Parts: sequence; structure tokens; C-alpha cells
Amino acid sequence: MTISEKVAYLKGLAEGLDLDVEKSKEGKLISVMIGILEEIAMSIEDLEENDLDLGEEIDALSDDLADVEEIVFGEDFDEDEDEEDYFEVECPNCEEPLIIDDEVLAEGVIQCPNCEEKFSLDLSDDTCTEDE
Repeated sequence: MTISEKVAYLKGLAEGLDLDVEKSKEGKLISVMIGILEEIAMSIEDLEENDLDLGEEIDALSDDLADVEEIVFGEDFDEDEDEEDYFEVECPNCEEPLIIDDEVLAEGVIQCPNCEEKFSLDLSDDTCTEDE
């Protein structure tokens, strides 16, 4: 049962009570509350309909973007392919954590930006040793 259907059922129940909505304070109150509920129900249904429409448009845009990516980057395009690997090492002098990429790792020597000490990476057991 939708919200509009529930409000319509509630309206029917109120009408079945045969309340005097002109003279009775309670009848006026119930009538106004049901009117407000009807407006809220219509607004919610409009929002749900807009939500569905937007979801369909987003799906269409996503499909179009996938087509553009395939044309621009080729069929074998992998988004993760271009990402570099980053590693975290600790400076043996100041113990500051450093983030390095593949290039710095290949060089094997790092200069700490914090204490400016140079140290080399010992890749045999993933530990760092200070240059002497």
C-alpha cells in the first residue's frame, strides 16, 4: 500500500465517522491534518518518481562514459593500470614515516625531507639502513 493509498483510507475512515468539519473543533482539526497528509503523500510520490528518473539518467550517462573511455583509451583500458605503487618507510634517523614511489625505490637512496639525512633501502629484508 502506497502512502497516498494509506492517506485515502484514513480520509475514508474520517468521513465514515461523520464528523462535523464545519462546527466541531475536532472535525476541523482532523480535516486539516488529512489535507496536509495528502499534500505530503503527493510530494513524496513526486520525489520517488524523480528519483527513479534520475537513476535512469545516471545509468545512461555511465554507459555513455564507458563508451567514451573505450574509444579514447582502447578496449584493454584498466583504470588501475596507470596508478603507481607507493610504499611507506621510516627514516632510521628521525623515525619519520615517508611515502615513496617505485622510482625512488628503484634508486635505492632516500633523503629524508624532515632531517635531510640520506639513507639507502635494503630490499633483501624490507628494512632501511643508514648510508655511511
